[in-house]
Amino acid sequence: MPTDPRLLRVARALADDPADKRRLDDWAILAGSPVRTLTRRFPIETGFSFTEWRQRVRLMRALEMLADEIPVTTIALDLGYETVSAFIALFRRTFGTTPARYFPRAPARQR
Repeated sequence: MPTDPRLLRVARALADDPADKRRLDDWAILAGSPVRTLTRRFPIETGFSFTEWRQRVRLMRALEMLADEIPVTTIALDLGYETVSAFIALFRRTFGTTPARYFPRAPARQR
């Protein structure tokens, strides 16, 4: 998390609602800083661009949801992805596997 109070305000809002689709201009207003400052300071504070950081927040939430066995389609749509395939593609690029294969399901119990 960033330490700059302006960026922290944005980071917390995104962590609370990763699906928030506000534009960068809107996030800058929330931060109380110019867009240029937001885009310049985010990598300094977090090591990621604003867009990359937002994607990471969404992916971390996706991991929590997968662990809770929430269906991939539900996760993708709940986290604000336009399509399920866009979510799966980003997940695969980041983690090297699909969401469905990331957490193997426990084998069915024998009766």
